[in-house]
Amino acid sequence: MGTVLQAAEVALITVAAVLMLAVAWLWLRRRWLSRAGATFSCSLRRRPSTPSSRWVLGVARYRDHELEWFPSFSLSLWPDLCFDRGEVRAGEQRLPTPAEAGLLLDSQRILGLDGPSGDVELAMETDSLTGLLSWLEAAPPGMRYRLSPTSPE
Repeated sequence: MGTVLQAAEVALITVAAVLMLAVAWLWLRRRWLSRAGATFSCSLRRRPSTPSSRWVLGVARYRDHELEWFPSFSLSLWPDLCFDRGEVRAGEQRLPTPAEAGLLLDSQRILGLDGPSGDVELAMETDSLTGLLSWLEAAPPGMRYRLSPTSPE
């Protein structure tokens, strides 16, 4: 009976140690991402027209002429998606639907982005949305950024 308890204790300690390491890694990863450029919380949904697409919590970071998106609960140091400022266009802005409101953080707005890798929707705070639109519109000369016809000017 004593060996069974010892084995259970070892297993419990191992699981706790692995969980603590994972949480520490996620915290250190977020700190590292913040040091390499301005970051903000940003949920993403790929192919918004697909009914099975889901919102994924994440962090977006401005880096040179790209917007990089990282899922919050990932161990990777590399972005899942990169949006080149010269190749994406801001689409429709909207408030979350009642069904989406339970999945997103409070007071977020949704922005559609049209780009070469397909359409995505980003959900973020109003201040972050204003910053993203300003970043897109403030492209250096020669990058030829344009608002899409459906976005408000």
